[in-house]
Formats: sequence, C-alpha cells, structure tokens
Amino acid sequence: MMKFAKCKAPLLISALLSTALLSGCDGDDGHDGINGIDGTNGIDGTNGTDGSNGVSALVNITELLAGNAQCPFGGQQIETGLDTNNNNLLDVAEVDASQTQVICNVSQRQLSVELVGRYQSDVYGLSAAEIVDYHAASQTAFVVNAQSGKVDLLDLSTLSQTPVVGEAGYTLNNITKLAELDLNADTGLALLGAVNSVSVSGDLLAAAVERADANGNATQGNGIVAFYRLSASSLPQYLSSVDVGALPDNVTFSPDGSVLLVANEGEPNSDYSVDPEGSVAIIDIINNSPANVATLVGFSDFNVGAARASELSADINITGPGATVAQDLEPEYIAVSPDSQFAYVSLQENNAIAVIDIQAKTVTRINALGAKDFGLADNKIDASDKDDMVNLKSYAGVYGMYQPDTIVSYRWNNTDFIVSANEGDARDYDGFSEEGRAEDLTLDTNHPQFASIQDDTQLARLKVTTSIGDDNNDGLVDRIMAYGGRSFSIWTAQGQQVYDSGSDFEQITSALLGMNFNNNNDENKGDSRSDDKGPEPEALAIGQLGDSTYAFIGLERTSGFMIYDISNPFAVSFVDYVHNRDFTADFAIDGGDIEGQATQAGDLGPEGMKFIAANNSPTGLPLLIIGNEVSGTTAVYQLSFK
Repeated sequence: MMKFAKCKAPLLISALLSTALLSGCDGDDGHDGINGIDGTNGIDGTNGTDGSNGVSALVNITELLAGNAQCPFGGQQIETGLDTNNNNLLDVAEVDASQTQVICNVSQRQLSVELVGRYQSDVYGLSAAEIVDYHAASQTAFVVNAQSGKVDLLDLSTLSQTPVVGEAGYTLNNITKLAELDLNADTGLALLGAVNSVSVSGDLLAAAVERADANGNATQGNGIVAFYRLSASSLPQYLSSVDVGALPDNVTFSPDGSVLLVANEGEPNSDYSVDPEGSVAIIDIINNSPANVATLVGFSDFNVGAARASELSADINITGPGATVAQDLEPEYIAVSPDSQFAYVSLQENNAIAVIDIQAKTVTRINALGAKDFGLADNKIDASDKDDMVNLKSYAGVYGMYQPDTIVSYRWNNTDFIVSANEGDARDYDGFSEEGRAEDLTLDTNHPQFASIQDDTQLARLKVTTSIGDDNNDGLVDRIMAYGGRSFSIWTAQGQQVYDSGSDFEQITSALLGMNFNNNNDENKGDSRSDDKGPEPEALAIGQLGDSTYAFIGLERTSGFMIYDISNPFAVSFVDYVHNRDFTADFAIDGGDIEGQATQAGDLGPEGMKFIAANNSPTGLPLLIIGNEVSGTTAVYQLSFK
C-alpha cells in the first residue's frame, strides 16, 4: 500500500535572513574627515565623499498549489536577488537562481491512513465488490457481489491495528468470508437480476435488486428491495421484499432510521423502445420493520404542459429521444440530510440534483448544476490519450458537465451542504447515443478550439456530448461539452456551488504517478483515460475524526482515493492521496477474461466506500471500507492521528 508523504527541501536559513535584513536599506553617508591635529604646519583633514545609495535585496515568495511537480502537496518557492533597477520589484532577470529555495508542505501528519485488512474474492471484472456497508454489533461488512445476485458477508472482528505496508498490500488476503445472502433464493421471486446496493441501519439490512420485465428486457421491470434482520451472533434472517421502481440503483436509510429511500434509475433498454420513468421510492420503517408497500415519488409534474414544467431549468439535460421529463430523469444516488428531513438525489445523466421533502413525499426542487469551465487556469485538463505526456492545459470554450454519481450530505453552521463526486456519464445505447469525440463536432469558425479539435494530441479525441452545446440553434457548436468535472464539489441545498477541487486530481496524480495518471482500471497502460473522463471520481464517503470532517473520494479509473478536510466548506484543504495499486504489474481484464498478473495488481476501481467511527470499529480506531469493482477486492484502511 503506497501512501505518499510530503517532501521538504533544505533551506539556507542564514542566507535568507541575511538578505531579508538587507532588504530596503540604503548605503550610509560617508563621514567627514577628521581635522588634523594642530602642530607645526598641520593641515585640516579633508571632508570624506558621500556614500552612494546601496542596492536593495528583495525576497519573493510564491505559493505552490497541490499537484505541483516538485511539491505534490503544495508549498512555497522563495526567490532572492538584488533590485538593480531600483523599482522595488524582484524582476525575473534579477533573481539569483543559485539561492532559489523550494519548501514543500510537510504531509498533514495528524491523519495517518494505513491498510489493515483486505479480502480478495479472486473474481475480476465481474463487479464482485461494489457497494459496502457495515453492521457494528456483528463486526461484519456487507459487500455487494453484483452480477452474482448476492451480498457477501466479511468478518472484520479479527482485524488488528497492525498495518500492512508496501508491496505486501497488493496481495493481502487476511479477511474471511463468513457467508453470502442469496437474494434470488431468499425471495423466491422470478426475473431478478444483479444486486445494486446495500444499506444497514441498526439491525436492519436492505438490498436493491433489479428485475427484468415480462418481455425479457433485463432491467426495465420494477425492481425490489429485500430486507433482512441482523444480529450479533447469528446469520441474517430474511424478512420480506418490497416492490419499487425500475432499476433500483441505490438504497439508503435516513439517519434516524425512519425510512428507506431508493433511487430508481429507470434506464431505457438497448434499442430505446422501452424507457421507464425514474423515481424515488420511500419505504416507511415502523417499529423497526419495513412497510409492505413503497411510495413512489416521480417527476411527471415536470413534464411539458404539466403543472410544474415552468420550474425546470433549461440547463437540465433532457436528451432521450421522445422521452418525457419523467422518463429522462434518472436518479442515481441519494444523500439524506442529517436531520432526516430532506433527500438529495443525484440525477447523473441530467446534470442535476433533486431535493425531496421526505415527510411530505414530494419533490421540492430540481437544481441544475451547470458546467465547469475548462478554459480557466484552475480547471485545466489533459484531454488526449495520444500525446505521450502529462499535458494539462486550459481550453477556452470547453466545458464539463459535473454529472455526479455518489453524493453525501453534512451540516456546517446549521446549514445543509451536499458533497458530490463528479464522475460524468453519457447516454450510449444501440438505439440512441449522444457520445462522440470533439473532432466530430461542427464548430462555429470563431470558436477558439476550431483548429485544436483536429489534433489528436489536443482535443480531437475528447469524449463529448452531441446533444447540447449549440446555444443559438444554428447547427454550429458554441460550447464543447465533455462528461464529468474530474473533481469533487460542495453545493448548497439550493444548488449553489461553494467549492470545487478544480484540476487537483490530475495535478496530484500526475505529479506522483507520472504517466500512470489517468490510467484505466483494467490494465496498466498509462494516460489511457485522459480523452474520456480522466481519473473519474465516483466513490465517496465522509467521516468525522476529532474536530475535523474529511471527505474520501475514490478514483474509479486511476484507483486509490483522495482525502480532503471539508470541516469548513468555504476553506477546504487537500490532505493526502492513497492507493494500493501496482502500476508495474502486467495484466489485462476484459469482463471475466484475465491475462497476466491481475493477482499482483492490487485494488482496482473503487466503487463504494463506508466510514466506520472508532466506537463501532473492531480495532478501536476509525476505519474506511472500500469495495473495488474491477479487482473484486474489499480493502479496509485504519485512520489515526500521528
């Protein structure tokens, strides 16, 4: 397991202090000559000449942002020199390069992240470890083994505080699988497909399962949620199932345990002939048991001509062929406010977040998230997988739709904030696809990227949408719109962005990994996803340690996770990047087909995360559990202050 500490370059303190003391001081005037002593033929001494003004020594300090090639975690560059032209500025020509010093920020040592546990399923490329949750009383992790239709039970009770370091982490397998929940067998229902999500509240577990329709469309039937009773000493007991909407993709209990919420994505079938409506199911939990029927909260009131159509922003992507708004909106993930009053629902393909009043069971509002300007210096990207280099640039007229996958909610100053992992996603089906490359677009001749979209080393290969971007409907693209923000963001409940990590993820991974940044998760090819969605942040969890709130953001393609201190959403700071991946392993994963050293590659494709507070942890220290979809591994990290 590789954890990157920060470097510290040597600083000539004495030289720096000396030059600082000299700064701005003029030369002293010459003293008058001393009169000669009277005596025979003595003569008076002559006056000394005035001294010339001295040259000022100046110091220039430049802040280095996280991701700097020399200081991956940021720092300062200190330049000194003489102000030879007396303009009180240290010009480039005046800098004494031999005295330039760089001080890299020391790693935020108060937070230590160490690998202490790992389960290796030996199932690669088949989603054997996706969404994870944890039951404190039995010290069991529940891991979605999606394509199998099962949930794996992993025993964390034997974990210790002893970390596993370095290459040993790549093949670590010290967690035992206790059992599995077979949802097909337990429910006895026909046409069930993959398990998509799991959530635990107290001694109640809920798992979402997709279902085929009567015509054989694999995910277009109404799915179910299966409920189990958990205990500290025995295996889970199946309770019941509740019908929900089409393609239930995420389940989550409210913090107070009073309801279970389900994001029903409602994706179309391959030829786009069947397109179910997206919805959110609310299942009441009464006396610690689920109700028999769910309430579906839909979006038909926002359809053209319906009562709330005027509330829908034009910036919300409604692009499916012939689709109503209710059909086109696709709930992906749900975060619930800490007071259990509101559900925040990511509508990934639509680039929006819906707000639902849980008690009223109604949609309060739908927030359009807008576009990220990749023309700004803070938002620069590497847009090509054919440039054979790290090439982060700003591109005027190019934008990214945030399109978050996982979202979470927390409070600061009695106000709800939403944290989003801005993965991006396209509608790409046999019957309809909006996915293209920038070179396929017809731009206005005045567009600043008119030439660069024909260059494979610049923008030509960038994956973009062909559905939007022609703002004046003249047949020419005015804005090149890519997928995802390559970042994480913090939003208010009203949809105002208060923070975005900009180009941090690519800056930091390129500084630390070199050409292995923006790698894919099914082979070590290096810089192979720059033309798509870069590191592709997807998984997300937050946790409270001491007085600080941390966000953990999993990078689906590059693998590993970023850590940020988000205690104050208006003063966010980068903390660390941690990964357990061997970028030298020679392997290729194509579905269930494996070539090479996949068992040596480490953890690939973080899909789900769960933070465990110290009081619920088997080791007595906070833990972070991560399900890695491509490697089929579940990793457990220990968090402590050192």
